[in-house]
Amino acid sequence: MDFKKTNAPTTTVTRDLKDFIKDTGNIYESVAIIGKRANQISVEMKEELKQKLEEFSSSSDNLEEVFENREQIEISRYYERLPKPDLIAAQEFLDGKLYFRNPSKEKENLG
Repeated sequence: MDFKKTNAPTTTVTRDLKDFIKDTGNIYESVAIIGKRANQISVEMKEELKQKLEEFSSSSDNLEEVFENREQIEISRYYERLPKPDLIAAQEFLDGKLYFRNPSKEKENLG
C-alpha cells in the first residue's frame, strides 16, 4: 500500500482495543503485526526520502548551498507532515489491508 495515499490520522487517536482483537484474538499478536508493518513502512519511507534528497545533492557542498536549497527543505517538510509509520500500520490493520499469518497456529490446526 502506498503510504502517501493513506487515510491514517496525522495525530494520535484513542482507539478501542476490541477493534484490534477481532482478527487475531490476541492483542499482543495484533501489536506485533502492526509493529512489523510499521518497520516496513519506516524503511520504505527512509529509502524514498534518501533517493529524493540525493537528486539535489552536489559533490561540493559549501555553507551557502546548505542553507539555500529550498527543494530539499520542501521535500523534508512533506515527509514530516505524513502520518507516522505506526499510525499508518494501525490504520491498515483496522481496515483489513494487512496480510498476516501465524505459522504456529497453522501447525496446531494441522496436527
